Amino acid sequence: MSDFEKKFGRYAVRNLSSVLIGLYILGYLVLLVAPGAMNYLTLDPYKIMHGQVWRIVTWLLNPPTGVDGGNLIFVMIMLFFYYSIGTSLERVWGTYRYNVFIFTGILLTVVSSFLWLGFSYLTGIAGSAYASDYFASYALYAFSTYYINMSIFLAYALTFPEAQVLLMFVIPVKVKWLGIADLVYLVYCLLRYPAPYRFVIAAALIDVLILWLRAGGWMRISPAQVHRRQSFKRSVKTASAGRTGGGAMHRCAICGRTEADNPNLEFRYCSKCEGSYEYCSDHLFTHVHVKAGEAPRIKAPER
Repeated sequence: MSDFEKKFGRYAVRNLSSVLIGLYILGYLVLLVAPGAMNYLTLDPYKIMHGQVWRIVTWLLNPPTGVDGGNLIFVMIMLFFYYSIGTSLERVWGTYRYNVFIFTGILLTVVSSFLWLGFSYLTGIAGSAYASDYFASYALYAFSTYYINMSIFLAYALTFPEAQVLLMFVIPVKVKWLGIADLVYLVYCLLRYPAPYRFVIAAALIDVLILWLRAGGWMRISPAQVHRRQSFKRSVKTASAGRTGGGAMHRCAICGRTEADNPNLEFRYCSKCEGSYEYCSDHLFTHVHVKAGEAPRIKAPER
């Protein structure tokens, strides 16, 4: 556990997937009741720079399927699917790490929108007469939560590669193949779509790349590997407490001190002693080598 996690881990939002799904549902209601209102909530960096700072947060209401919301049944299935994979990731990774992944993706998306704004100024688009309409259009379609959810699915494919889903409710497909298809599609969009899409897609892919690098590879974030690491930590803690009675890993056979008494002490086993005897740095070279049936003792001072 990192120092940052120890300090701020207690502030992590539990069941974050429920919060995200709740925002999506609210966004669909906005689209259903007052479709035009979404234009005032999107991640539009041009309008943010002109004072509409609430958009930095309210764009999370812009649901992943776009402004029309699609078929209601499809929307419900999609929301349930993302809720399921999100809660599975939180259960395996832990609340703190899942929060880091989601909020990193959100932050990178916001940053990507301002990079798009800077690119538009360099190309002269932001200074044109139709700049406001240009940014409003792409903010509505490109900068929704769609690519946040694509990154969540990629993370799920990395974590549960052997899991199966029913494609079209009939065909069983392993998640890793869908993850590869998802990645290929994102790379295709990155190469073929207009600049705004490239910025937001790059943000989603960078979020997954950070996850990969922090975890150290595919297998490090798999449920089996996570379970093995947790079991190992528990067994070490239990064994340590059983050996020393105080949770320490090492105890000197001469003086009885542990690293809990002095964190700077170093401990070594003596290969010449018969039995498993461990000594601190003060007694490693001053003890009498133990033979079967004897007890450890300190050497007599030389005269």
